[in-house]
Amino acid sequence: MKFMKLGSKPDQFETDGDNIRYVATELSTDIIINVGNVKFYLHKFPILSKSARLQKLIASTNDESNNTIDIHDIPGGPAAFEICAKSCYGMIVTLNAYNVVAVRCAAEYLEMYETVEKGNLIYKIEVFLTSSIFRSWKDTIIVLQTTKSMIPWSEELKVVNHCIDSIATKASIDPSKVEWSYTYNRKKFPSENGNNSHWNGVKKQQMVPKDWWVEDLCELQIDLYKQVITTIKTKGRMSADTIGESLKAYASRRLPVFIKGTVQGDDVAKYRYLVDTISSLLPSERDSVSCSFLFKLLQASITLECGETRRKEIMQRIAEQLDEAMVGDLSFHSPTGETALYNIDIVHDLVERFVMQKHSAGGNEFQERCTKFTSDDPRIKVSRLVDDYLAQAARDSSLPLSKFVDLAELVSGFPRPTHDSIYRAIDMFFQEHPSLTKSEKKRICRLMDCKKLSAEACTHAVQNERLPLRVVLQVLFFEQARATSSSGGCNTSDLHDSIRTLCLGGSHGSSSSATTNTDEDWDTVQSSDDLKPLKGELTSLRLGNRGSGNDNSPNDAKSDTEKVATNKVKKIFSKLWSNKDRMGEISSSDTSESPASPNAEQNRSTPSRSRRHSLS
Repeated sequence: MKFMKLGSKPDQFETDGDNIRYVATELSTDIIINVGNVKFYLHKFPILSKSARLQKLIASTNDESNNTIDIHDIPGGPAAFEICAKSCYGMIVTLNAYNVVAVRCAAEYLEMYETVEKGNLIYKIEVFLTSSIFRSWKDTIIVLQTTKSMIPWSEELKVVNHCIDSIATKASIDPSKVEWSYTYNRKKFPSENGNNSHWNGVKKQQMVPKDWWVEDLCELQIDLYKQVITTIKTKGRMSADTIGESLKAYASRRLPVFIKGTVQGDDVAKYRYLVDTISSLLPSERDSVSCSFLFKLLQASITLECGETRRKEIMQRIAEQLDEAMVGDLSFHSPTGETALYNIDIVHDLVERFVMQKHSAGGNEFQERCTKFTSDDPRIKVSRLVDDYLAQAARDSSLPLSKFVDLAELVSGFPRPTHDSIYRAIDMFFQEHPSLTKSEKKRICRLMDCKKLSAEACTHAVQNERLPLRVVLQVLFFEQARATSSSGGCNTSDLHDSIRTLCLGGSHGSSSSATTNTDEDWDTVQSSDDLKPLKGELTSLRLGNRGSGNDNSPNDAKSDTEKVATNKVKKIFSKLWSNKDRMGEISSSDTSESPASPNAEQNRSTPSRSRRHSLS
């Protein structure tokens, strides 16, 4: 720390209790100056010769015998005045980063100018600030912190501005030119950890990280921190991600809600202002701060009940980079008093904002990122994120069906390599909501495309007792079609038209509750016990087809296996259809017979297969 000593005479100030200061000399004191609750017994000549203000105060007294002056409003109080008084006597005083601002403001109050005496105290302090303090990184930060208690004096004297400009200038220089000490404990380069610090026996110069200044600024109060960051931005030499790193470090240090999740009642207003300020300082560039940090900021704004405008701004920033989020980031708990565990409305709002980007004026960049259906497509990442979140939220038995479906439908049109994740979410919802009706299950299942289930998901779905029969049949049908297609076998065109209509007529992506009589009929075509043998036989058949695809098998044997497989598929589905027809005879006999028809008896004995089958 830099310091400056003034004067050469020994310190002769003595104390008498806590409230009296006097100069221990042979000459008796002739003036009393009251500063706060402290009385200073001093001599007029050395004091008045350097302070224009004290000269005016003495001259304004009408009573010449009254040698008492009150200056209770002097900045810095008794401590700062005592240093100024000692400098008048030429006694040794030491100025440093902790007291220089208070003394500078007190000297200004006492009007200790050059016009009063050459080389007066104000001149000496200005030299010290310019030549030492403002050239020191840490001393400047300390001085800036002390200016808070000296406002408005420190602002009027431009001390605050000088400090902020000095800090911003140093933070903006090339890191390779940093030659002063700084605090950096968050992460270190190998050279800073002592690893690889030598090369061929020659010590390498340590690298200075570009965010070397971040931790030291965390010591500043929020108003001063805001001014420094704003000035750094204005200089235009600092990257947006480094500024974002500074905001993250400051929030982690100053916001207990980032760590504990709660704050004390008396501090809510203070932390609310802090969240608002940090949010206003976020760089406009995308990816300047991590999505995880934005989620923490949003959670803090909700906990602290920040303004709606600020919260929407944070949510819009999250939506712009939602594809970077993790499932844990979305775990917003419901407000106190609500039965639901998770606040799915916030997630719905975020996803909806993400979807709306392509319709906004600034959505060109988003469109460019979505041009190619690759693993980097943000829509693929967001759809997987939503599916995984739904699988987690579905564990809450109080989660309404409508909210589950509404959120899933937002991303139903997004490209997905597979539908395994949405199937897992649907299955978890069925497991935690056993009282769902058949129509509700159908509504949810329409969110899933059975053709896009992986082999592992198909294996699970076929044995899943919670799925509607229609969905199980679709899985079996498409899995068999995929197996025969991949092996070059026959297609499924020979299957009964009604079965094909049932399996191909599904309307993925629509959760419309409208159903046809076909859906209800298929729900009752088999009991659970009757369906199990069919599931097992079709599963083994699917696995057998995979095995027959071995390259080492003769072509003719492979062809024979495919034919057998196809015939088995036809036989199984025909069996299923015939069982349905037998069950449908009884229920349809009354409606099939018409009194005016001569073929009523024939209609009664022949099952009708002309009914329309649809999953829509």
